[in-house]
Amino acid sequence: MGAALRLALSWLTVVPAGQHHVDRVLAGRAIAVAPLIGLLLGLPAAALVSLLDLAGMPGLLAGLVTVGLLALATRAMHLDGLADTADGLGSYGPPAKALDIMRAGGAGPFGVVSLVVVLGAQAAAFGALAGERWWAIVLAIVAGRVAFAACCVHGIPAARADGLGALVAGTQHVAVPIAWLAGLVVAGVAVDRDEPWLGPVAVVVAALAAVGFVAHVRRRLGGITGDVLGATCEVATTIVAATCTMA
Repeated sequence: MGAALRLALSWLTVVPAGQHHVDRVLAGRAIAVAPLIGLLLGLPAAALVSLLDLAGMPGLLAGLVTVGLLALATRAMHLDGLADTADGLGSYGPPAKALDIMRAGGAGPFGVVSLVVVLGAQAAAFGALAGERWWAIVLAIVAGRVAFAACCVHGIPAARADGLGALVAGTQHVAVPIAWLAGLVVAGVAVDRDEPWLGPVAVVVAALAAVGFVAHVRRRLGGITGDVLGATCEVATTIVAATCTMA
C-alpha cells in the first residue's frame, strides 16, 4: 500500500515521491488508491476557496484561483489529457490519426474550447460551493480520481502498445470503482443537509457520464490512453461540482 500511495502521489501531484521500478502490478495498485490523492488535493482546495470567499473575494474569482492552484499542484496533467483527447476525438479521423494528434501535443480548437468550458465550469461551481457546501468540492475532486479506476477495468484495452494507458489498462477489477462509487454516494449525503439526495445524485450522474465517455473512446480509438484518464477525471470532477450547485 505504501509503495502504491507514493507512486500515485508522484503521478498525480508535483510531490517527488515515486518509485524507481514500476510494473503493472504496482501501477494498478496506484490507480486503485488514486482517490486518496484526490482527498489530499480536495481538502486544501475546499479550504482555500472557502477562506477566499470569507475574505470577500467574488466567488468566480475565488474559484479561478483555486482551480489554477490545483492545476499547478497536479502539473496540469489531467487538463493536458483533456485537451489532447478533445482534439483527437474532434478530428473525426480514423483511430491512428486521432492517436497521432493526441500524441503530438499542443492545443487545437477542440482542446481550447474544452479547457475553457471545464475550467470555467469548475471555477464557477467551486465559488458557488464555498462555505457551507465545501464538502461538495472535495467530493468532486475525489470522484475525478475514482474515474481512473473506471477507465482501467478488465476488458478495456489500451489504444497503444506503449505509454501510461498500456501500463494500467485492464488492471482494475470492476469491484474497485464500484466500491469507491458506493463510498462517494454515502459521503455525498453530507453535501447539503436540506437536500441530502444532491451529493449522491451528482456522483451517480458523473459515474454514468464517465462510463459513457470511456465506452465512446473505446469505440472511437480502440481503447484508452493516459490522456483519456486525465480527460475522464476532469469530466467527472466538473459534473459532480456543477450538479452540486443545483439546490
